Amino acid sequence: MPKSDKFLKGQLLLDSGQLHGSFFQRTVVLICQHDGEGAFGLVLNRATGSNAGEMIVADLPETLKVCPLFLGGPVQPSALSYLHSDAFIPDANVLPNLSLGHSLDSLLEIGESYSGTKKIKMFAGYAGWSPGQLEDEMKRKAWLTHPASLDLVFDTKPEELWQKILRDKGWKYKLLSQMPEDPALN
Repeated sequence: MPKSDKFLKGQLLLDSGQLHGSFFQRTVVLICQHDGEGAFGLVLNRATGSNAGEMIVADLPETLKVCPLFLGGPVQPSALSYLHSDAFIPDANVLPNLSLGHSLDSLLEIGESYSGTKKIKMFAGYAGWSPGQLEDEMKRKAWLTHPASLDLVFDTKPEELWQKILRDKGWKYKLLSQMPEDPALN
């Protein structure tokens, strides 16, 4: 089945400034799955303030215990998801060399394997959209899109991600990136 341009898998969604006061204010969401059944995404820039070892009731390898845990979205906050990247993942399911996983066993396997190039980002909860819901939000211009990259997912400081992408999108969005979080305080 050819990939349809209307689906946003592999794209980042950024709050366009219209989501003030909602869970998604100033968020950057990586769309991991999107088809006629709906969409699944993970908020990349909302840290829980805890490490995985403090929150996940499992015997995690030390390398995983110290990983910060992110709040992937408001849906099922106890559900674990993770993004995993390495130099070569032939069956990557989000972007080239970037995979989404939900299985604790697979996560433990990745955590115990030695690779100098692997990167893991773990999430509690996720962002979900029912069929047509994300498309409606796009029509209302609630979200801006930007191509995802491994650098933006793993190597950009989460607290700077939203502003950085807006600045990189050009002058039209630079002003939005500089607005105070609560315009009433301006």
